[in-house]
Amino acid sequence: MEQKLYMSDRAKNYPASGIRKMFDLAAQYPEAIKLTVGEPNFDTPQYIKEAAKKAIDEGQTHYAPNAGIPELREAVADKYRKRYWEGYTKDHVIITVGTMEGLVLSMMLLLNPGDEILVPDPCFPNYYGQASIVGARAVPVPTYEKYDYRMQAADIEKAITPHTRALLLNSPCNPTGAVLTKEDILAIAKVVQEHDLWVLTDEPYDAIVYDGVQPYSIAQVPEVRDRVMVLNSFSKSYAMTGWRIGYLVAPEPEYIKKMAQLQEGVASCVSTFTQAAATEALKSTACVDQMVADYTRRRDILVDGLNAIPGITCRKSAGSFYAFPNIKAFGKTSQEFAEELLKNAGVVTVPGSAFGDMGEGYLRLVFANSDENLKEAVRRIADYVTRAYPNMK
Repeated sequence: MEQKLYMSDRAKNYPASGIRKMFDLAAQYPEAIKLTVGEPNFDTPQYIKEAAKKAIDEGQTHYAPNAGIPELREAVADKYRKRYWEGYTKDHVIITVGTMEGLVLSMMLLLNPGDEILVPDPCFPNYYGQASIVGARAVPVPTYEKYDYRMQAADIEKAITPHTRALLLNSPCNPTGAVLTKEDILAIAKVVQEHDLWVLTDEPYDAIVYDGVQPYSIAQVPEVRDRVMVLNSFSKSYAMTGWRIGYLVAPEPEYIKKMAQLQEGVASCVSTFTQAAATEALKSTACVDQMVADYTRRRDILVDGLNAIPGITCRKSAGSFYAFPNIKAFGKTSQEFAEELLKNAGVVTVPGSAFGDMGEGYLRLVFANSDENLKEAVRRIADYVTRAYPNMK
């Protein structure tokens, strides 16, 4: 007798990735230029790799404490003492399997089934799945091109219901590159305070900013710091995506103790030699500065090139390594236009609709790529648009 396949309702209802559809389609076009993968196109800096090798040779291959090794927790605390609040200590820090696990742990800590967490729209789509894992619901808050896609306090307030428990901020933002200003943050902090919300501030791109932009975190606002969890990772800034290491900074050590217990049941701990490498990484930002200089040039190659194509308009990203061009003039859905570019121009992009309803009419392109690939991608898109849309202005 054939056994019927069984899955829990939570597994069956886990939201599918709109990004994955383009990856699957792109597999049929091996010569296409892929501007889809949200990771640095640099290798991990050598001094970080050497630190990992040294740690392995020294036998740092055993279990680590659930919350992370003291040296790394102290190094993270020191970073945030200098930047956000002098009161942070290592006891305010937990080391996680990337920011992804940190988000899940913090939602497990703060959200009950039926609670709502507000997220920007468009946003990193995994936020919806992470909320669903704990039985909560991610509620989109629209962001608009006229505000450079920055979340506005008034729109957050409109989305609040009796079930709203938390707000998730992502600045610099994936997929739009938006960076919240200090004025934005202070206005949002008032809403947070008035409605007694928790805030998860997801900041993995905080070091990747341009044109003198200085990110301002809601954790820097004293009036609401006691309800803010800061999440970050080494993935983007130090080109360590495959190392899977991040961290969370909480306002009170008790929250870290509880998340360390949750960590025991989810992943036990982050690998010890990886933590040793991350500790070494924090000793320098020279490699980060060089990568950002390269990203700046590549952003300009891509965005300036896109803006020269009839029908496409694209604001220059304030942060991250994503461009989010407006393609509404073509009268196609973002999925349709992305498929056109794949099949006819040999360029893989991600439809903006994969990131939420407000992403419709846009594409996400990654400029963490070589100068040559970016120039060729722009040339291919321009050639296709000229052929297929000769009357476009």
